[in-house]
Amino acid sequence: MGGVEDGQPPSKRLRLSCAGSSSLSSSLRAEETVATGSLRDLMARPIQCQGEEEVIGSRGVIKRLEFVRLIAGALYALGYERTGACLEEESGIPLHSAAVNLLMQHVLDGRWDESASILQSIGLEDETIIKSAKFLILEQKFFELLDDGKTMDALKTLRTEISPLHIKTSRLHELSSCILYLPQSENGCARKDSLKGKSRSEVLTELQKLLPPTIMVPSRRLEYLVEQALNLQRGTCIYHNSSDREMSLYADHHCGRDNIPSRTLQILEGHQDEVWCLQFSHKGKYLASASKDRSAIIWEVGVNGEVALKHRLCGHQRPVSQVSWSPDDQQLLTCGAEETVRRWDVLSGECLQVYEKAGIPVVSCAWFPDGESVFAGFSDKSIGMWDLNGKELECWKGHRTVKISDLEITHDGKQIISICREAAILLLDRETQFERLIEEDQVITSFSLSNDGKFILVNLLDQEIHLWTIDGDIRLVAKYKGHKRSRFVVRSCFGGLEQSFIASGSEDSQVFIWHRSSGQLVDILPGHSGVVNCVSWNPVDHHMLATASDDRTIRIWGLNGANMRRSVCQSNGTHQCNGKL
Repeated sequence: MGGVEDGQPPSKRLRLSCAGSSSLSSSLRAEETVATGSLRDLMARPIQCQGEEEVIGSRGVIKRLEFVRLIAGALYALGYERTGACLEEESGIPLHSAAVNLLMQHVLDGRWDESASILQSIGLEDETIIKSAKFLILEQKFFELLDDGKTMDALKTLRTEISPLHIKTSRLHELSSCILYLPQSENGCARKDSLKGKSRSEVLTELQKLLPPTIMVPSRRLEYLVEQALNLQRGTCIYHNSSDREMSLYADHHCGRDNIPSRTLQILEGHQDEVWCLQFSHKGKYLASASKDRSAIIWEVGVNGEVALKHRLCGHQRPVSQVSWSPDDQQLLTCGAEETVRRWDVLSGECLQVYEKAGIPVVSCAWFPDGESVFAGFSDKSIGMWDLNGKELECWKGHRTVKISDLEITHDGKQIISICREAAILLLDRETQFERLIEEDQVITSFSLSNDGKFILVNLLDQEIHLWTIDGDIRLVAKYKGHKRSRFVVRSCFGGLEQSFIASGSEDSQVFIWHRSSGQLVDILPGHSGVVNCVSWNPVDHHMLATASDDRTIRIWGLNGANMRRSVCQSNGTHQCNGKL
């Protein structure tokens, strides 16, 4: 019948199945079995094995029968068919019963009537499962009949075999439509994918999901359990910050503290006053910093990891409080404190556009995800959106943002996120105007959005950092403590491999790093001589961290084994902390 594998000999189909979907075990020999015994007896017979009740392992929780079956399944999945067959024979434990093997072979051969009838006798007790499995098998029979041009036979299958199951009514109506609109299909209007048959191996995979695992062992189950164990070890390793390819099955996984950037590699001294903000570009090639000295600097990260000054951006009349990279890293927004937003070309350092509203200072800025428009928060508590040429496209008025504010737009462009009250963050749906709130008990000083757009990191006045999920229901998932913050805006960030860490500045001149999921403090980095205002973790080089301080410097941190590089753009003078000697 028109199935995908019909052009292949049975032996070829069997080998493909072994490689892709838990294989048929060596005990198949379907025709021999049917010839030598009653099919009813064959189907009703439980799996016989030696030591069925035995357990293995130091804790006595692993059943020998299950373990051997999983090993056999893994061997077949790896293509070691003879070895898998030897294991079944020597252990006396078959991967599947002869009846299940026969069912699998019938499916691969497209013997749909035989497949449906054998379901009754493979040990299934749940009538719902039996009906669902029959529906899956007969649906494939229906599609293959249609594909072979046997419309009346397909209609008969639908009426006399599928419909009497009395399940999945809506799907039954969809199948009926294939008959009703068959003339259009024959005239070149192809059926949509949901109304087409699967390959037979895909049907077998779907069947495997329906049947209890004791009857048909899930495909690649042993691989899944090993991966689960590795993921658990990785999740509990608070220093894990390197490629998973370095993990091994030969020993329990444990990373050392040396995987965390904790050594100063460079001190960048390009600013003449306190450095308030910094941010790596999306691809990690550039670093932008903003300072009280009314300038911003674009730094370039070399192939050897050395950071060098590329452009000094001058033009703001007030201190520069924020920076924001365009999605392609080719442009940069800088926000003057209660002043204007400027857009710069990264390659040339040229100012391309100034965004402002007459008499209304700007307090924050951000890019729209398509890179074709920019957002800004204003001191009158409104949020505006411009195209690149400065034409205002939209404006949201009301309590949308506060004087000291951060502004983010989710990657799909649907939600604008801003601090709307001292202790609340607003998530505004641009299309529906639906509003959701993150409400804290303390004053919010700053926040940042995770790369996947599902979490928000909130810095609070009471020296705590809170992690909230905004994917679905809003809820608090973690708290981080230990850093100092009482007077100034101190920013934190996500970072490391899969953003598994949280880093923050501190008013005690140190940098704090926590393990994101456990909340455990991983490291404290001394070195700065003033308040650490902002931190940024390189999104590509997980071993590179940058920190900005009131001591007018930026520190680049790397692994302990790395060599310290020279300072660049040195300047002499008295270092001040927020205007105080």
